[in-house]
Amino acid sequence: MSTRQAQEADVEAAPVSIDLNDPRLYINRELSWIEFNRKVLDEAKDVTHPLLERLKFIAIFSSNLDEFFMIRVSGLKEQLSAGVVNLSSDGMSAGEQLTEVRRRLAPLVQEQQSILKNDIMPKLKQHGVVIHPYDSLSAGDRSHLREYFQKNVMPLITPLAIDPGHPFPQVLNRRLNLFFRLTSDADSASEQARFAVLQLPPGLSRFVQIERRPGSHYVMMDEIIQAHSDLLFPGLTITESYAFRVVRDADIEIAEDEASDLLTEMEEQVRKRRWGAAVMMEVEKSMPAAELAMLRQILNLEDSDVYAVDGPLNLADFMLLGGINNRELKYRPFATRPLKDFYLDSVSLFSAIRQNDQAVHHPFDSFSKNVVKFLNAAAVDPKVMAIKITLYRTGGDSPIIEALKLAAENGKQVIAFVELKARFDEANNIIWAKALEKVGVHVVYGIIGLKTHCKITMVVRRDEDKIRTYLHLSTGNYNQTTARIYTDLGFFTARDDFSEDAINLFNYLTGYSDCKSWKCFAVAPINLSAKILELIERETEQHTSESPGEIFVKINSLVDAPVIRALYKASQRGVKIRLIVRGICGLRPGMPGVSDNIEVRSILGRFLEHTRIIYFRNGGQEEIYLSSADWMPRNLYRRVEIMFPVLEESIKEELKKILEIYWQDNVKAHVLLSDGQYERLKVDKNEEPFVAQEYFLHELQDSANQSAGRTRVLALDN
Repeated sequence: MSTRQAQEADVEAAPVSIDLNDPRLYINRELSWIEFNRKVLDEAKDVTHPLLERLKFIAIFSSNLDEFFMIRVSGLKEQLSAGVVNLSSDGMSAGEQLTEVRRRLAPLVQEQQSILKNDIMPKLKQHGVVIHPYDSLSAGDRSHLREYFQKNVMPLITPLAIDPGHPFPQVLNRRLNLFFRLTSDADSASEQARFAVLQLPPGLSRFVQIERRPGSHYVMMDEIIQAHSDLLFPGLTITESYAFRVVRDADIEIAEDEASDLLTEMEEQVRKRRWGAAVMMEVEKSMPAAELAMLRQILNLEDSDVYAVDGPLNLADFMLLGGINNRELKYRPFATRPLKDFYLDSVSLFSAIRQNDQAVHHPFDSFSKNVVKFLNAAAVDPKVMAIKITLYRTGGDSPIIEALKLAAENGKQVIAFVELKARFDEANNIIWAKALEKVGVHVVYGIIGLKTHCKITMVVRRDEDKIRTYLHLSTGNYNQTTARIYTDLGFFTARDDFSEDAINLFNYLTGYSDCKSWKCFAVAPINLSAKILELIERETEQHTSESPGEIFVKINSLVDAPVIRALYKASQRGVKIRLIVRGICGLRPGMPGVSDNIEVRSILGRFLEHTRIIYFRNGGQEEIYLSSADWMPRNLYRRVEIMFPVLEESIKEELKKILEIYWQDNVKAHVLLSDGQYERLKVDKNEEPFVAQEYFLHELQDSANQSAGRTRVLALDN
């Protein structure tokens, strides 16, 4: 029995006076993440999604898993090898966590393969989307593919021998490889077998379309290479060939105080990421034990680090099939809304913000027609003097970057704070940083020891009455691609007190400002944690039977122990707490005497839930905040984040209704149990199914059908 299991065994016998630091009151972070990814796999099984969308969830599951191994599992393995004895919040050692991770993940990986092979692919075949095993192809198709291989594939691939003169190659992180066992007619019976490795280069698509057939017919590239390996090893016989893939430690560490040039150092670290220590290997289930042992020994992996699967490897590649043009197999496209006056000229746009705060709910409200429009208007408006912005993940071909370039070319002062340490987006951010610098944008790269994760744009404009600052604040990134598939909230304001805080924030980011007094913002790592605890404690103290306290929060992750303890205390006092936590949650709800008044739900669906909304009843004087931060130690103590209040009453009402609509979801909602497992929300058989995201899409369609003149884009029907 593990340490954690032993602790949980007598949890019901806990004394009345409960120690809120007791490890039994917390859910392990890594295991909570696995339960989140289990819900992603549930979406792949959900027949209400179109087939290609279900296939995307298969790919997302794999991509999530890779990142989990590259960052979280690699960290646990480093702790174990270094002899670190620190226990997790729930009392597990690194070794115990690694054992439990393996126990939970292995069946999920097999279930993923089963869903793909036995459910999704047979149904896609009925719609003309087929991935053919190479052995099943006709002679004509094989002849065509042999010619294709010789012309388009063979020049790009390089088989590498493994022998005393050719050591095992340093296979790249997450790249698919083929392992060959070879013999020669000249070989004697006593001669050892020969081996070779071939890595699929990034320029080759995983799926090759069979042009001779109508519809969407494909063969996988690895099977094509295996079928033509005789051309790679003339004079030899290939007795065996198997696919394998290595996932490596990819957590970048930089001694920033010693790095004279952060940009150059980050470029070097991104290159080194490909060669981190191996932490997991994925192999074909049919690979013999001897070959598997050879690879394991070379890569310094344990048996528990190997995942043998009965099916294709690297299922993240299946995201590519989402590009198939078949509307029956995808979600219906939808048109997004612009804010009133934002589709007019820049004068109308800035006037609208000046008169009232404005809010947008992505992806239902347009990112390009609202946020990009705001930046483009600032770039060309002759009255705009300066633009300052934080960039965390902007994506490729970013219209935000183009707007900033245009502004600089138009002679405006443009300052872009580019976070080079945005995990797995470092390479993109380096490219954009250099491009911005070339056109005269002043690029700032970071604060030592911190990531800048807040999302804020400041536009300084010379209005008729005074120089005024216009702000855009958001729960999500300045990324047009994710704005179509993530739910996020954006906020525009020209309030003077917000502007003063924004000026101090940018001075903190770019200089040596040490502002202690903030009018509206709570800023991590300065005072955000203290502010959250203060608000929870205020709600706890104000709670009475006549005026009950209430906390309603929608975030992505909840891990921070001080915040969890504060919520436990509020629950013990009687405060009603509703939490919508999409991903990791370390809080155990429904624990007698501790969290009886806390309910936790998680919602996954077509769009990735990313909004962060925090509500406090505050004795009837309700307060609502939006934030870039989740309630995790990294966000509260190791990143620059913002939380800000929503003061306009109409927007507060809209945000309250958004929270309630999500709480009404009885289809996509999973309820977190006190043991850390999730179950689907139980509903009465007569209750109508209700999906929050579909509600917003229907509301979007209704607004499109209404007559012009609607002034509030987020108003929700009762």
